[in-house]
Parts: sequence; structure tokens; C-alpha cells
Amino acid sequence: MAISRSLRRTNPITLVLAGLLAIGFFFFIFSPSSHASTVAPTKANHNSPASNPLSPPTAPFRKQPTQSNGRRVPPPVVHYQLNNLTTSTDPAANQETVLILTPLARFYQEYWDNLLALSYPHHLIALGFITPKTREGNAATAALQDAITKTQSGLQAQRFASITILRQDFDPPLQSQDEAERHKMENQRARRSAMSQARNSLLFTTMGPSTAWILWLDSDIIETPPSLIQDLARHDKPVIVPNCFQRFVDENGRKGIREYDFNSWQDSQVAQDLAKTMGPDDILLEGYAEMATYRTLMAKQADTSASRDQSRIVSLDGVGGTALMVKAEVHRDGAMFPPFAFYHLMETEGFAKMARRLGWNCWGLPNYFVSISCCTRE
Repeated sequence: MAISRSLRRTNPITLVLAGLLAIGFFFFIFSPSSHASTVAPTKANHNSPASNPLSPPTAPFRKQPTQSNGRRVPPPVVHYQLNNLTTSTDPAANQETVLILTPLARFYQEYWDNLLALSYPHHLIALGFITPKTREGNAATAALQDAITKTQSGLQAQRFASITILRQDFDPPLQSQDEAERHKMENQRARRSAMSQARNSLLFTTMGPSTAWILWLDSDIIETPPSLIQDLARHDKPVIVPNCFQRFVDENGRKGIREYDFNSWQDSQVAQDLAKTMGPDDILLEGYAEMATYRTLMAKQADTSASRDQSRIVSLDGVGGTALMVKAEVHRDGAMFPPFAFYHLMETEGFAKMARRLGWNCWGLPNYFVSISCCTRE
């Protein structure tokens, strides 16, 4: 058979190279690769303590190793069965991951020491922080990173599964974090809107597909029972909040405790009627004489005696955020912290209203106490 003129003019070396390229192409397309298969990380690997002082909560698209031929294998496809994610009354026994989230403008060493004292297995705890881009925020971030590095490089039992630090991408409305300035009535709308933005940014960035519980913990909460997570989860409620008190020393040098968080309440008809007279962007505020709502405050229902029933539970319409335990599915359903007037409520109180609108009830423990720093309230 006659050979075509084009083939007669082709260099033999070119034909050999073309053949090798074709073989290599077919080998690459049809050869199996163990790295490209769909995988699901085991619970043991997922929950093992982080090996790096600062590490992300999840890394499904982590850079893959380079093969000997110079090609990088594609990242694995990771499947998470959310129907298999449990939020039980015994979360430690069921290996349920808890994400502790803290908006942090000041760093308190007592806060960090209290975190380390939590008896819930640390390899099941992920931490998330968001700090403002201010001078105080820079100092808080530096102190936080020092504490993290020391902990995550120390004993393995003390290490947390992962830690994320975010810096706010918006300017805070208040430059001062002094208690008196933060609680002025005229500052509440701007302050709570900014707090809502910070909480939402932190939540949406850090909550992973394996997160079962979320514990919101303010940066000045310096004293909780070591079993805080287990105690709150034991009630099996979608949203639950303990009572926040403050230890203090009066002018005579006597030690005492006083109510602190007035955002956990049961609604009143007076407040509902007052809301009907408001404009669409007006908000109700609690704890101000200028706006008497006559709500039933959980802080006022506390029994401070040594023999009190710490398991006593009440239904709530509003919740505070000093220490707030939420089943992750509540947030996944869409409950967030409105930075706008939502039924005349904002931030954590607005979150409680939104959770109720989504079918989730909120609960409080009036006789179960957590304590805030004695230096933060005047």
C-alpha cells in the first residue's frame, strides 16, 4: 500500500514522540488513583488535637502532596452526613464537637485559664475568636496568640482541636471598651449592631459540618463550673443560657455577687404594647429606667443559697450572650444575630426571637451561675 506524501516527509523521531505522548495521555486518563477517590475523614482523625499552634477548623481543600512525576493530585471529596450528627444529653460519650465562639476586645488571662479548666475533652473543642482592628484589639490579639501558642505546644490533653482568629473588617462604633461607655443608652443601637456583625462573621466563618454544639462565651467570663458544657447539654434544649452574675467588693471591703445580664427575660404585655407604638427601626432595650418594660428578668429569679436547685429551668423569650449554648442545627436553620431591628429586637435578644420564629424554644437556668470579671462593671 502506498504511503501518503505527508507521512513520507515526517521525521521518524516526531512519530516516536507523538506515540509516547499518546500513551502517556491514555495512562493519565484511565489509570486509577488512590488519592482521587471520595473519602470521609474518620472521627479519630477529625478529633485529634491540632499539631500546629494556629490551625483552621476544617481543611477539606488542603494542598495535596506532589507526586514523583511532578503532578499534584486533586483534593479529596469529603462527605458529611448531617443526619448522623447528634446533639445528645451526653455529648462527650457521643464524641460531639463543641465550637466555643468569643468576640474579644480585651484579653483576660482568667478567661483563658477558665477555658483550660473545662472538663469537656479538649480534642472535641474548637475555638473561634474575632477581634476589632483597634489599638486595644491589637493588644488583645497579641496576648491571645501568646496564650494559644503556649497551650497548643504544651500537654496534648490541654490542646484544643483547632483555633481560629478573625480580625473585624469594619470599624467599631465605640473606640472605648469601658463599661460605662458601652452601656450608655444612646450607644446601644450602634453597639449592638456592630456586635451582631461580629458574631455573624465569626459564626459563618468557623462553624463546620461536624460542629454539633456552639457555646457563645464572652471574653470577660472568668468563672464557670468546669463541667459547664456537660451541664448545659444535659438539659437537651436547642438554646439554653445560665445566669450571669458578677463578684464584687463594696466600699466597705465586703465581697458579694450581683446580677449582671438583663437580656435573658420573659416578655411582658407592657413591652409588647410599647413595641406597637414604635417605628419599624426602633428597638426595645432592657435595663434602662427610661424604657420600663416590666419584663420578668431571669437575673431576678435567682436563688443564691448554697442549697439551691441548679437544674431549675425556665422558658425565655430573650437571651443574653455572656454564656449561651446553642445546638448547631438552630444556626444552620438560619437563626443569626440581627444587626437590624427584628421585631424591635437586636443581637442576642433578636436571635432568640428569630429562633422562636423558626420553631426553636429558648430556656434559662436561673440558679446555675457563671461569673463575669469584677473589673468590667462600674
